[in-house]
Amino acid sequence: MSTAATTMEFGDTLTRTAEMAPQLDVGEKLVLNIGPSHPSTHGVLRLVLELDGEVITKADCDIGYLHRGDEKIAENMTWNQFVPYTDRLDYLAPLANNVAYTCAVEKLMGYELPPRARVTRVICCELARISAHLLGLGAFAMDVGAMTMFLYTFTEREKIYNLIELLTGARFTTSFTRVGGQTRDLPPGFLEGVKEFSEQFVGRLDEFGKMLNRNRIFVDRTKDVGVISAETALDFGLTGPNLRGSGHGYDVRKSFPYLGYETYDFEVPVGQAGDCYDRFAVRMEEMRQSVKILLQAVAKMPEGAWMVEDPKNVLPPKDKVLTKMEELIHQFLVVTQGPDAPPGEIYFGAENPKGELGFYLNSRGGGVPHRLKIRAPSFCNLGILNTLLPGHTVSDVPAILGSIDFVMGECDR
Repeated sequence: MSTAATTMEFGDTLTRTAEMAPQLDVGEKLVLNIGPSHPSTHGVLRLVLELDGEVITKADCDIGYLHRGDEKIAENMTWNQFVPYTDRLDYLAPLANNVAYTCAVEKLMGYELPPRARVTRVICCELARISAHLLGLGAFAMDVGAMTMFLYTFTEREKIYNLIELLTGARFTTSFTRVGGQTRDLPPGFLEGVKEFSEQFVGRLDEFGKMLNRNRIFVDRTKDVGVISAETALDFGLTGPNLRGSGHGYDVRKSFPYLGYETYDFEVPVGQAGDCYDRFAVRMEEMRQSVKILLQAVAKMPEGAWMVEDPKNVLPPKDKVLTKMEELIHQFLVVTQGPDAPPGEIYFGAENPKGELGFYLNSRGGGVPHRLKIRAPSFCNLGILNTLLPGHTVSDVPAILGSIDFVMGECDR
């Protein structure tokens, strides 16, 4: 073959390649599954990501792997029998779940809790908030490379668990509240223990802040990452620290006070940028405010009853059950048939660590609900991932998931 012919063929090849170039898919996309079994997803969450190199171009949040049908189960449970199921919603804050559910039933029944019962529940909710935020903070920091923080936060959580065990007899699944009050009164030494923990915890929070605020890796991986504007957060129904981190100060305890929260002096921290760092900072400050509430609750704890007075729907004293036939029959009826709720429907929302935990109750009268619907904050908060993740890199995913701080137990309820 001549040199001229060889040159012509090579030139023709270059021309054809140039003509085809606009039709070629030059950055071929890759589909990557993260979860449902992956440490960064904090449970059985599955993310299907479409990648162009390291950049996410499309995200699909796939939930439902843990679904247990709690709402349907409630239709065959008496009002009090469903309390243990609320432990398994946000299982990092079972005390707060118990309180939110029983407050909803009490709203349906028209109960007004005694002052001692209300203050006791405030203590339960704020201990649960600190405990849940500590785990969220520790896991978040570990996801982006700061493992030491995880060990520090778990040390403080152990102190809270010791208090919870003293109060309820259990450390994790407490089932402490009942319709109309609690299972028992405060044990000796509990209030002193809460005060001691609160006073020493402030110093620990300062230490936690120094460890992360001055950590270059943590700041670089969270600043300007996962930015959510206040408008977008509202559009997607975000609540709790994820909404307040975007600059919107909605807090159920302030907007729709319950359990006497309007009588406590505390602030609602809000962020400005709406990024992962702001959501971390909001949770840090919320723990400080919870400490303020705890100290006020301990100082104002009144004496008196810890259950409402309703001879028809509340269990009689145990000593009378063991000695009198009428009280024995009464207890049997309340336990087996449940408190007799009036017909009607109500909604009650409480400010839980993950956001607004709400219960819609539909009653046709009697001891079991006709319909129960749970507004799970983690479910609502995860809805933004499909919109939030595109444009970020794969390495940003653990930081964004950790900053949202979800629990799949209440998401897949």
